[in-house]
Formats: sequence, C-alpha cells, structure tokens
Amino acid sequence: MRIQNQRSRAFAFIVCLGVVSLFADMTYEGARSILGPFLGSLGASAAAIGFIAGFGEMLAAGLRFFTGRLVDRTRAYWTMTILGYSLTVVAVPAMALAGNWKVAALLIVLERMGKSLRGPARDVLLSGATAAVGHGKGFGLHAAMDQTGAVLGPLLVMTAVARHGDFGPAFARLAFPGAAALLALVVARAWNPTMPAEPPAPAQQHLPRVFWKYTIAAGLLAFGFLDFALLAYHFQQTSTVAPQTIPLLYAAAMGVNGLAALILGRAFDRAGATALAAGIVIGAAALPLALLGGHWGAIAGMLAWGVGLGAQDGCLRPAVAQVVSMNKRGSAFGIFSGIFGIAWFLGSGAMGLLYSHSLLAVVALGVAAQLAGAALFLVTSSTTSARP
Repeated sequence: MRIQNQRSRAFAFIVCLGVVSLFADMTYEGARSILGPFLGSLGASAAAIGFIAGFGEMLAAGLRFFTGRLVDRTRAYWTMTILGYSLTVVAVPAMALAGNWKVAALLIVLERMGKSLRGPARDVLLSGATAAVGHGKGFGLHAAMDQTGAVLGPLLVMTAVARHGDFGPAFARLAFPGAAALLALVVARAWNPTMPAEPPAPAQQHLPRVFWKYTIAAGLLAFGFLDFALLAYHFQQTSTVAPQTIPLLYAAAMGVNGLAALILGRAFDRAGATALAAGIVIGAAALPLALLGGHWGAIAGMLAWGVGLGAQDGCLRPAVAQVVSMNKRGSAFGIFSGIFGIAWFLGSGAMGLLYSHSLLAVVALGVAAQLAGAALFLVTSSTTSARP
C-alpha cells in the first residue's frame, strides 16, 4: 500500500509539472512556429536565421554546463525552475515590440537563457518522481503533455496571423498561456515542495563511461537534426505551403512529437536504445521529404520530424537518469544538454550555409549524422550491461 501511494503521488507530481510545461510550451513553441518567417519579414537571411536558431539552442544548452553543476551544489531546484520559466514568459510576448531582426534575435536568446536555467533543475525533480513509475514512462508522459501545449500554441498563433496578416501581433497573445504556466508552477510547488524521494542508489564520484558514449551519440543526432526555423523559411521561400499554414504544420508535428514520446518512452523502458534508434531513423527521413518532396513531401516530412523529436523527448532524458545517480544528475543533465546544444548549433549553422548552395548537400549531411548517432546508440547499448 505504501509503495502504491508513493507511485500515485509521484504520478500526480509528474502531471503537475506536465501542466506547467503544457502552458509554457504554448508560449515558446507558439513563438517558435513563426520565428523563421518572422525573422525573414524583418530582413534576416537564411544564413542569419540558421545562425540565430542554432545559437539560441547552443546557449540554452551550453549554459546548462554551469546551471547543472550549480543545481547539484545548491539543491535550489525550485528557485532555478521558477526563475527560468519567468524569463521565458517575459521574453516571448516582448517580441511583438521588436522593430528589427536584431532585437528579435536578442529576445530569442533571452528566452533560451530561461530554458537553460530551468532545464537541469526541473529534470532532476522529474527524475526523482519517474523512478517510482519508470523513467521512460514518466518522462514520456511529461513530454506528451509538453507537446500538447506545443500543438495549442501554434494554433493560437495561426489564428492571430490569419486575422492580422502579420507575425508581430501573434506574440502578444502568448502572454496569456505564459501567465497560466507560472500559476501552474505555483500549484506544482505546493504539491511537492521538497525533492522527490528516489530508491537509494550508490553515489557516484564521476560520471560513468557509458554516459559519455551516449552523449557523443546524442551530439551526432543533434548535429544532423534540421531546426524548424530553417524548414519554415524553406516553406515560405519556395511557396511549398501558404504562410498561414506553417504554424499548422508545426502544430501537427508537435502532436506527433507528443504521441511518439509517449510510445517510445514506454518502449525505452523495455527495449532501450532500439526504441530510440527506430525513432531516429524515422526522423532522418524528414530531411529528404521536407526539402525535396514538394507540398505533400513537406507534410510527410513534418510528421517524420515530429517522430524524431518524440524519440529525443521520450528516450534521451530517461537514459541519463538510468545510468547516473541522483547526486550527479544535475551535472549530467547539464553536460549532456550542453554538448547536445553545441552540436545543434554547429549543425544548424552548417546547414544554413549549405542551404543557399545545395539542398542535396543539406539532406546528405543531416541524414548521415543522424544515422551515425543511431548506430552509436545501438553499439553502446550492446557493449554495456547498462542501457545507454
């Protein structure tokens, strides 16, 4: 009975944080769905958009090298989580006032900084609760709720763009789900004010070797994964889909993302890296479909892109939680995310530069890097007793 009560409380806490992420994702994923066209309308080039998108992700992840270590040292899980979400909620609606693409880029950077502050702390909080229900299942459920917001946000933005015929006013509407995210965070804090308990495990002095192999594989995946900002720019420049349809495509991809995260997260608890590798292979198909396949290829490519994201959301964090003890988990999440973000930045920059010269080169680079990452995940899993 006691174990059942612990599982029920852990599950309820996961749902609480899932609601926070739902509203937060409505805010920043709604903004992300139009960042490419928005920056383009302000005069940014394809190379600049690729750089901004990649740099934002690199900053969001790279700062986690430091915020993850800070979390482990201070145990200030809630302070870092609340501060990070607050920064995002302020930066996104402010984009409505951006007069040029440089100001917009600065606000994008501030929003990504908010993510870097909250990421490791929130993930450690989640990992403590998911230990009671299964890391893959728990993180997968959180990701599914997260992506529900990522569906609703772009739909909210789409109605604003259709009504005003401009991208700027859409950002102002995102202040409402942002405020709801902060309110939900207060509720989550009250429900579980202290660090969730996890079954005792030996404390680690150093991060295990399998963690580093796993992080390299994730870096390859990130390097080859095309950012949506550049995909949206491609759709706009080639008139593959109508401008007002771009947020709808993003919303559909986020819906697939959430469903895939839930399915692949549960599969990860049973099959490990095999589930992750399968999702990566499907996600890699997004590049040729979206960039070379015309209108219907764009639709199919965005669905495959969503599966690829779902594999990341449903399997990557659970894998870290499986091989790293609680005392080093903040640092592990931070290091992993930092390397992932740097690789994302380098890949986005490279593909942004290649875009103007050869779409085939973009496709070849991205697919090769992702498949190499999938292969390394499988090899690492087969040569270690722990899952990746």
